[in-house]
Amino acid sequence: MKKNRKTTLLVRNLSKSFGDIHAVNNVNFTAYDGDVIALLGPNGAGKSTLINMIAGYISPTAGNIEVLGKDIAEASLFAKENIGFLSEGAPLYPDMSVKMFLNYMASLRGLPKSAVEKAAQTANINEVLKQKNETLSKGYQRRVGFAQSILHNPPILLLDEPTDGLDPNQKDYMRRLIKEMSQNKTIIISTHLLEEAETVCNRIIVLDKGVIRADGDLKQILKQTGCKNLSESFRVLTKQEA
Repeated sequence: MKKNRKTTLLVRNLSKSFGDIHAVNNVNFTAYDGDVIALLGPNGAGKSTLINMIAGYISPTAGNIEVLGKDIAEASLFAKENIGFLSEGAPLYPDMSVKMFLNYMASLRGLPKSAVEKAAQTANINEVLKQKNETLSKGYQRRVGFAQSILHNPPILLLDEPTDGLDPNQKDYMRRLIKEMSQNKTIIISTHLLEEAETVCNRIIVLDKGVIRADGDLKQILKQTGCKNLSESFRVLTKQEA
């Protein structure tokens, strides 16, 4: 099946150290269009560090990353043009209105105002466009951050805790939206929610202490660990006590 799909992201021998701390240690994986990958791991596993390296915000200590066949170290602008990134916390300009913020981000990418209108509609944030970012609830801040990440309709989306702060209805909407968008994108979701990995993603990468412990669909993960559910598999792979 993968032979008929386009390779969008290639991560090879990727490592990142902060002094004596090895946040990411020799990570390798390939992603394809149509992949919705859950990046699972306990706190401090290296998930955010890995996503930030793919997004180009952090330089690796070793290894390389290719986006659509180009090394991001040599073609960083190309990579940023083809990646949408929702960072953890999604820092926004607090004194800007939502519309002003999105217009500003669109202008940096040379995008028309229609891109802002489409992203706002998709993220379901039209009712708060006139509000200042600092007045928004955490859930709306995440949705504004998500709208920013899809302004340029990138083929690769990196979403760090995309449903954090969302109420149950908003989570359901976001998860359905991610599934719909995955038809022609590669989406990587860093999450600690096992249900999100099970219901939204077609592939799961379990990261622990900066190392990939498992990579496959749910059935493959369960077979590898000999467990009945993802919760048990997660504990086995990350060696957490029940």
